[in-house]
Amino acid sequence: MQTLANFGDGAGPGPWMLLFPVIWALVIGGGVALLRRSVWRGRRGGSWGQPTIRGDSPIAVLGRRFASGEIDEDEYWRRLSVLDEEFGHKGGVAQ
Repeated sequence: MQTLANFGDGAGPGPWMLLFPVIWALVIGGGVALLRRSVWRGRRGGSWGQPTIRGDSPIAVLGRRFASGEIDEDEYWRRLSVLDEEFGHKGGVAQ
């Protein structure tokens, strides 16, 4: 039976041939893990460069009330404009 360790007349590449792809896979996987834990983490949680809105902020409460149907669209936009003037925060609202 011929194996990688005894390929042909014993002069084959041996099992070391399998070591290099494993090392490269570990290096690439470690690089991706390092990037995910450091550089890419800052981009999560919001859209590009726009500040996120905290869950207890008045704008977030207003959004939840509108989504649940407590207020209509006209009242939502009217109150949102007042909150934008008072807090100076646009929050990525498309108008």
